Amino acid sequence: MSLSQLIGDLGEQSRGPLYQRLHHALRQAIKENKLASDSALPPERDIATDIGVSRITVRKALDALAEEGLVRRRHGAGTFVAARVEKSFSMLTSFTEDMAARGRSVRSDWLRRAAGAVTPEEAMVLGLSPGSAVLRFHRIRYADDVPMALEYSSVPAQYLPSETAVDDSLYRALEATGSRPVRALQRLRAVSFNEEQAELLGIEAGEPGLLIERRGFLEDGQAVEYTRSYYRGDSYDFVAELQIGAAR
Repeated sequence: MSLSQLIGDLGEQSRGPLYQRLHHALRQAIKENKLASDSALPPERDIATDIGVSRITVRKALDALAEEGLVRRRHGAGTFVAARVEKSFSMLTSFTEDMAARGRSVRSDWLRRAAGAVTPEEAMVLGLSPGSAVLRFHRIRYADDVPMALEYSSVPAQYLPSETAVDDSLYRALEATGSRPVRALQRLRAVSFNEEQAELLGIEAGEPGLLIERRGFLEDGQAVEYTRSYYRGDSYDFVAELQIGAAR
């Protein structure tokens, strides 16, 4: 089905500049899943020809969608509908479990998987003594072959047999040794991806992202995991359910 069939007649839509009407029509098609997540849009010239507008109009409409995070541009590849994932803060789940629950295939590209002595930061966060051994797991996380996040995890060496014990899921490996976290503290903040991070994720340097710092704990209160995950801002929505507190 062509874009003109998906979005209808722009002349029948609300008043405003033509690029705004095209922007609104494309946004609605994305929201209604008429344009599938991570699907490629036709080239600007093809959209212009199909709909009967100028390429400048198309470019301005796509620029507006990109600013909203609804589409993303891949250098040399074109414009794609942003693949977004809704992540709840109320559940202690792994990336692998989140993606599997949405029917998406998961894989990782390892950047580093090694043992070493604890750093001062790790010692403070994990409650370890200087010189303690830790295992580090750095990787790019993919869903349906789309790079979604950079993940940097540190685990006290006593909780896993070796750095090779982790394959696709850190939590699965910890569960196998009876050391899966039962609660966690998380901190979220906005970041901009530097050139190295952006290259790993296939995005432009300076694009916005979300950094989640997580400390996972065992039932006895011992920290078993320190993970910093850099999520693409165009791919993730974080959701928290709030309830009214007691009156004061």
